[in-house]
Order: sequence, then C-alpha cells, then structure tokens
Amino acid sequence: MTQALWVFLGLFGLVTVLGFVASRWRAGNLAHLDEWGLAGRRFGTVVSWFLLGGDLYTAYTLIAVPALVFGVGSLGFFALPYTLIVYPFVFVVFPRFWLVSRRHGFVTGGDFVRARFGSPTLASLVALTGVLATMPYIALQLVGIEVAIGALGVGGEGWWGDLPLVVAFAILAAYTYHSGLRAPALIAVVKDILIYVTVIAAVVVIPAKLGGYAQVFAAVPEDKLLLQPQQVAPYITLALGSALALFLYPHALTGILSTNGTRTLKRNMALLPAYSLVLGLIALLGYMALASGVANDPAFASGFERFGANFAVPALFLRWFPDWFVGFAMAAIAIGALVPAAIMSIAAANLFARNLYREYLRPDCDTRDEARVAKVASLVVKLGALLFVLLLPYKFAIELQLLGGVWIIQILPALVLGLYTRKLHSRALIAGWSVGMAGGTWMVASQHFGAIFPLQVAGFELSAYAAFYALILNLLVTVALSALAPRLGWPSDEDTTLPHEYLDDAAHEGGI
Repeated sequence: MTQALWVFLGLFGLVTVLGFVASRWRAGNLAHLDEWGLAGRRFGTVVSWFLLGGDLYTAYTLIAVPALVFGVGSLGFFALPYTLIVYPFVFVVFPRFWLVSRRHGFVTGGDFVRARFGSPTLASLVALTGVLATMPYIALQLVGIEVAIGALGVGGEGWWGDLPLVVAFAILAAYTYHSGLRAPALIAVVKDILIYVTVIAAVVVIPAKLGGYAQVFAAVPEDKLLLQPQQVAPYITLALGSALALFLYPHALTGILSTNGTRTLKRNMALLPAYSLVLGLIALLGYMALASGVANDPAFASGFERFGANFAVPALFLRWFPDWFVGFAMAAIAIGALVPAAIMSIAAANLFARNLYREYLRPDCDTRDEARVAKVASLVVKLGALLFVLLLPYKFAIELQLLGGVWIIQILPALVLGLYTRKLHSRALIAGWSVGMAGGTWMVASQHFGAIFPLQVAGFELSAYAAFYALILNLLVTVALSALAPRLGWPSDEDTTLPHEYLDDAAHEGGI
C-alpha cells in the first residue's frame, strides 16, 4: 500500500499548490466579497462547466450512489433522471435570476428575496435554510475523504484515526480562505480529469475480470435489478424532488452567479448532462460490488464494519487494481470532495456575511469588512462540518444529510416563483416555509431519518420523498394566505426590482 499512499499524497499536494496559486489566476481584489465569493462573475463556458460539475458531482456521489445501488438496488438509479430533469429546469428559470442579480449586485439568493419582497426576515430565513442544509452536505464531503483515506490503510482508533481528516480539513480551510472561489474552480479541472480516468478504468477493467456485463447483471438478485411496485412512487418523487432542490443549494447558486453571462449559463445547462453519463457508470459500480462479493471478503471486513455500504467502491478498487491505481482512484474521490466542500463553505459564508451580518449586526459595514467576515465564516462553517463528522455517530451523520433536500426545497416558492410573480406575500411565504420545514423534519425524523414517508390516506399508504410532501404543504399555505392577505390587512410588499431587469439582452450574453 506504500505506492498507493505516495500517489495519493502526490496528487493531494498538487491540488493544494493549485489552491494557493489560484489567487493569482484572473486576479481581482479579494478584499471584496464579489471577487472572493464569486470570482468577479467572470467565468466563461469552459471554466463554469468544470466548476458546476465539481460543484454538483461530489465525492459523496462517487461513494453514495453506488453504495445505494449496492444496498437497495435499482432505486439508487433515481439520480439519473433527476440530473436530466434539473438542467432544462435551470435553463428556463435561472437566467432570470442571473440577470436581476447582476444588475443589482446580488451575491446570494437571500439578496434577491430581500429585494423582491422587501422582507429582511424572509431573506434571513432563506439564508439560514441555506446554511443549515449545507452543513451536513459539507460534512459528508469530509466523510468521502475519510473513506478514501481509510481505504489506504491510514488511520486507527481515537484522535489518531481522525488526524488525517483534520489535516485535510486544515488544507482545505487555508486555501479557501486565501483564494476564495478561484481555488475550487481551478482544482475542479484536475478533479474532473482524475474522476473520468478512474470511472472509465473501472467500467472497463472490472466487468472484464468478472466475465463481462452479462455476468455482472446475472449475479445481481432480481429484487435489486428491477424496481418493485412499492418503489415506483418513491423513485419518481425522489427524482422530481431532488431535481427541484438541487440548484436551490447555496453552492449551486454561487456557481450560477460566478458565470459571465446568460449564454454561458445556458451553454452549461446543455453540456452538463455529459456528467450524467458518468453518473450512470458510477452507479453501476454498486452492481459490480455485488457481483464481486466484496462484502463477504474477510480482507474488507473492517472497512465495511466502519463505513458500511459506503466502502463498496474502495473495496472494488482494492480487489481489482494495482496499488498505484488505488492511490490514484482514492485521490480522485478525496479531491472530488475538496472542490464541492470549498464551494459550499464559500456559499454559506456569503449568506452569513450578506444576509445576517450586514443585515442585522453591521448595516454600515464596508466591502472590505464584509469580505473579511465571509472569510472567517467559511472557516467556522468547515469547522462545524468537521465537528459534525467527528462527534456524531457515523451512521447518524449520513442519515441526517437526507434532511438537506427536505429543508432547501422550502425556499423554492420565494426564490423560484418569486422570479415570475409578485402575488405571493412575504408573510405567507414565511408561514409556508415554517409549515414545510416543521412538517418535512417531522416526516424524516418519524422514519428514523429515512427519506421516504408513508402517507396514510383513506386506508391507503402512499410512500414518497418527504421533501415532495413538505413542499406541497408549503405551497398550499403560501398560496392560501397570499390570497387572504388583503382581508388580513397585511401591507403590500415593497419590490425594489423592475420587470425589465429580468429580461435578457445582448449585453449579458457571456462568452467562452
């Protein structure tokens, strides 16, 4: 395993250097939040493609999607249709968000909601929801690093076992603080190359060693090969709910706002489905792990005992590849965690600095002070995520992440519907958000942090993704109270945006 470790450390060292050098790439004044947190909004099609891909396809994708397929079978493939649904959705909706944000200098989704509805309370709730949903997401990127390091035989019990993860966190924190969004954007190029090489090698070599894909599928139990009748509704709602939630996450919005124009954004929505092809291949690794019987191999018993099904992919590489390529593949997973973790922490820091610190603590702060607070907040967010992994039971940390989608989808009425209509009242949106958050959290908690909620209606059980049900509750309350707002005597919201600011023009097309 010495070769694997040296390859891993070499690639990890490379991206660390790139992270610090990135501050000089397309240099700007990093004392301004617009430059530190959005890289000056200057990324063209190529850089944005790598950044958004690195933003959305994380180390946890490399670990969790095949782990889900390994554990429950075909239900895990819901990730494929949802990534195909989301891009047309973003293509149609979010150029409007980019345009109005560029014209007003918005840095976060909370900024837009504050201007659209004139409600600092609603904007703060959007910001808090974003930070809340992002924390376990960052934590799970660190879990991805931990699984990769564990596969290399590094670690142990107690604090000594956690030391490699702490070191990786410190490196991530340092270059994110120093270079801002430019660091993950530059590293994303290396990350994608590593992942593509790793996945292509896996889907060619492993099936060949198992006797071909026919033998792989023949080894999969029938109940895991095809959706069972009771899984159809969960599959559909998981795909739809995840698609609606994905680009509401702060890190996804940060990726959108860092582009240099609506044409760049639309090009990327047309090109990013290429990642979905890779995602399908990654999902098949779950079936390959079943066919390989790695879970029953005594050599991997400790890994499965510690990480559960999440160890399926590392076990595959350990069984079928030479040491040096194991190091390469584990570096791809770990670096694949660093990119989204950096973007997530930056996005959460932007929300805190702009929608909480500036709104309530220092309304008169200058741009330098705002950027400084954001940099410190990014460290605090990453530290919180690290403590989340170190202090909570591992399984609990994984399951709690399922709440992320349930929480973040509750800002859809304010952020997405708000791009098209002013008929929703801010107080109604706050009430709908409260009902959706409380109801969704209760649904997930009642299922011991499972994402599927069995709704009982007239003696029938309708199981679906909890986020889907929670969003319906949110919308019903929001629409009903908005219609009743005049009778309730609620004053009209003050919208500081103008209709023409949502319309595209040649000045905001963007380039390569």
